[in-house]
Amino acid sequence: MRMANEGEKPWWERGVIYQIYPRSFQDSNGDGVGDLAGIEARLDYVAALGVDAIWLSPIFPSPMADFGYDVADYCGIDPLFGDFKAFDSLISAVHARGLKLLLDFVPNHTSDQHPWFLESRSARRNPKRDWYIWRDPSADGGVPNNWISDFGGSSWEWDEATGQYYLHAFLKNQPDLNWRNPEVREAMSAVLRFWLDRGVDGFRIDVLWHIVKHEAFPDNPLNPDWTPKITERDRLLQIFSTDQPEAHAISAQIRDLVDEYGERVLVGEIFLPNERHSRWYGTPERPQVHLPFNFQLIENAWEAERLREVIADYEASLPDFGWPNWVLGSHDAPRIAARIGEAQARVAAMLLLTLRGTPTLYQGDELGIGEVTIPPERMRDPQHLRQPTLGIGRDRSRTPMPWNTRVNAGFSTAEPWLPPNDDWKKRNVATQLADPGSMLHFYRSLLALRRAHPALSVGSFRMLSGARDVLAYVREHDGESLWVVLNLASEARRCELFQEGVAEVLASTLATRPFDGTLMADEGLVLRYGRET
Repeated sequence: MRMANEGEKPWWERGVIYQIYPRSFQDSNGDGVGDLAGIEARLDYVAALGVDAIWLSPIFPSPMADFGYDVADYCGIDPLFGDFKAFDSLISAVHARGLKLLLDFVPNHTSDQHPWFLESRSARRNPKRDWYIWRDPSADGGVPNNWISDFGGSSWEWDEATGQYYLHAFLKNQPDLNWRNPEVREAMSAVLRFWLDRGVDGFRIDVLWHIVKHEAFPDNPLNPDWTPKITERDRLLQIFSTDQPEAHAISAQIRDLVDEYGERVLVGEIFLPNERHSRWYGTPERPQVHLPFNFQLIENAWEAERLREVIADYEASLPDFGWPNWVLGSHDAPRIAARIGEAQARVAAMLLLTLRGTPTLYQGDELGIGEVTIPPERMRDPQHLRQPTLGIGRDRSRTPMPWNTRVNAGFSTAEPWLPPNDDWKKRNVATQLADPGSMLHFYRSLLALRRAHPALSVGSFRMLSGARDVLAYVREHDGESLWVVLNLASEARRCELFQEGVAEVLASTLATRPFDGTLMADEGLVLRYGRET
């Protein structure tokens, strides 16, 4: 396939997305919870980091049973975060800095306090009854099938008043919408238009592969590999409750709508094997989401051989017109530095920002925030509270952004809704800005390098056979070749690249030094070769 010039690439292929979890970024009014005005106050920091777009986790009115992913009004702003004046001010400030703004769109389910659901559950004959998924009890009087909620327990909740069960893939407070109903599709299209008309640059679509269920609602098969050490959800294989063929037509319709607004982007949250994951790109004639989120750097062991295989298989699975993307962290995933240590977190950052595809960064990872101690009495995540012995809580990745050494890490004048990272007095933005060797400076330098060298953003990709524990690949564009070599071990490794000339070190996870064919422990390098003079 012909390689496009950098200028022909849309912004979302050239750029980097930065996820902000609004509750935890910056509090502006002293209530201990982050808000829109707080985000605006910190935009210069985001712009200076060198990213291109901001994705905001949900800011809509919500009872907060699942911290905003239970939406009670798709076309409003929760007072906890501000109002439309604050939103309009924020989006203007984002655009003034040359950045884009993406919102989180939550189409699979609403809050049980949403007016649509209140109508739906009021009576079987209500016009909105079929906006949600209601079923009679099974023949034995129990739940309609064996489906398990992602948070544990049955996916079905009994409604005594109307004598039927409703479906919820997550909490019982989050009833699933019936996307087979054309009125639901029309209503949700109006939601998207509402925000696009207000100037947003795209959407991250929550659990997109969940939105349609098998029409006959058969039991899901048992997972033969399940053990009590993993979530109750995984007792079953979600064959019939997710990733149904009809969902792709809906995804394509959403793409058609968004394309009416010009260069907007859709990012789909999708956890599926490669061959099914790639279908969410659609076809050239009937495209779907631009970027089906790729979580494989999070899901797989941090081992060079495994990652080499993961990268190669993912690249091979992409359709010719599909653009890759990579994610290392999110509000749902453990912190990368907690998982592999701070030294390797630098190597991971270099991998993320030099692979082919659009990277998504999560707030705080650029500081190297690692394991966070949260007292049991302060844990808030319903996923942890429902299955507390599994260590799957998400609070540890949602702690407040540490800005400085002032009270509450500069996040709020009040006690934050979650405690900050344990080492916030040393690991914060102000301290790292003053330290040229900090993780923050390292991220900023990598992002600047990516912007200065199109080979790292839009260039071709070629994997090399590396030594044990070493990932090595080449990025090429417009006559420039950059070599990336990453040591995933805590010991030195020899890495012969068999490339003529002198290697210029453009970036290093450690102190910059001449490359002599040996990688130090935990060292990653970006190299450019030139002829000896």
